[in-house]
Amino acid sequence: MNFFKEADVVVIGGGIVGTAILRELSKYKLKAVLIEKEHDVAMATTAANSAILHAGFDAPTGSHKAVMNVRGNIMFHELEEELNLDIRWTGSLVVATSDDEMFSIKELLARGKANGVQGLKILSKEEVLKMEPNLQNVKGALWAPSAGVIWPFTACVSFAECAVQNGAEVLRNVECLGFVKENEAICGVETNEGVIKTKYVINAAGIYSDVIAKLAGDDSFSISPRKGEYILFDKAVSGQLVNGIVFPTPTKKSKGILICTTTHGNVFIGPNANEQDDREDRAVTAAGMDEIIKSARKLIPDLPLNKTITEFAGLRAVSSTGDFVLGKSKINGFYNAAGIQSPGLTSAPAIAEYVVNELISEAKYTVKENFVKDLPRRKPFLRMTNEEREERIKQNKLYGRVVCRCETVTEGEIVDDIHSSVGATTVDGVKRRCRAGMGRCQGGFCEPTVALILARELGISATEVMRSKGKSPIYYPKESR
Repeated sequence: MNFFKEADVVVIGGGIVGTAILRELSKYKLKAVLIEKEHDVAMATTAANSAILHAGFDAPTGSHKAVMNVRGNIMFHELEEELNLDIRWTGSLVVATSDDEMFSIKELLARGKANGVQGLKILSKEEVLKMEPNLQNVKGALWAPSAGVIWPFTACVSFAECAVQNGAEVLRNVECLGFVKENEAICGVETNEGVIKTKYVINAAGIYSDVIAKLAGDDSFSISPRKGEYILFDKAVSGQLVNGIVFPTPTKKSKGILICTTTHGNVFIGPNANEQDDREDRAVTAAGMDEIIKSARKLIPDLPLNKTITEFAGLRAVSSTGDFVLGKSKINGFYNAAGIQSPGLTSAPAIAEYVVNELISEAKYTVKENFVKDLPRRKPFLRMTNEEREERIKQNKLYGRVVCRCETVTEGEIVDDIHSSVGATTVDGVKRRCRAGMGRCQGGFCEPTVALILARELGISATEVMRSKGKSPIYYPKESR
């Protein structure tokens, strides 16, 4: 059989979990390759979620969700400096509006303590309103100081780039189509580019993780897509809403429709939680918007809906087991990191640690002595002092040209993100890395310029630059008009 590539371990899926696994593997003396069927990492669940680093009080004690959440939160406090992650440790509130809900948050307090979450306490109405003065109908709240918000796209890219820095490889536009086995053990991954010879596979394929598992012969779980819709507000109204993370009292189905800040000063409301069969339908709906607005108005009745800048939706991978599906499967050489819904983002580095430890205990690879844990420091132009900006422009004049006015993103930053080790190849790829197009106008002014910069830097024509996946050009040839 002809192989187009060889690896000791192949990771399937380029979301936050897959890239965290790749980084963990890169600590060992082995060849690790990640394949992602889309043109970029962070394209699915990682691209549309609440971006919260949960404290860990919600999941049932002893479950993978509970253990990985608490461990992952601790790890992100350490990774923040190493990977130059964009995190705000705001803490979170679970707000009660009735006596019954006060009883529920006391149950959450007890569960959180059993899960090992530190610093939890019940706040009075007065204490809550000191922190979040715009809330109404408050009886009290559960306070979790270890929670925070993160910029998930660059976190995913940072995991990938750190892994590449340590010898791993990221292959995009490479889709898993099946597996090659020998004596009932995995020995290759069939892809649209050919077969990758390998001894081990880690399945981190998100919404499609059950499909990948079944291709390998593992039918122990199934995945149901659950859609969550969001409304994002302009930064100008953040003072009318919340300063941190505000949950309603949760239900059995969901943590509820929250009101939450972001690392960049916007505020969003959402998500709802609706089951569906379609694994690609991320469309927002009128009914969904109405549901989100109605729920959020219980805590902030006067929502500034005229200051909405975008709506979006994401899908969560809900496992039939009710928990994360982690570790070695019944198929030799095949490991799962599947069913990763909330708190999957928070849990990602802990999931990586857990699954890789299981693999290493079987495969006996040894630790590298020269693993480099830190990425080079990069500070966004928006957050630089005037002195820092002047110095950066002296070093690279492209930093003197602001392309995205809403988010103060410079041409230099865009070029750097195109040429990084896991660089952007589309307009949305640039957007996810440095926020060009994320602001008030949602790319209305800067998107055409970003496309032209991509064409220049990638050495392609402007008509070949795509906005996102598939055929989504910004510019069209004259003859097609």
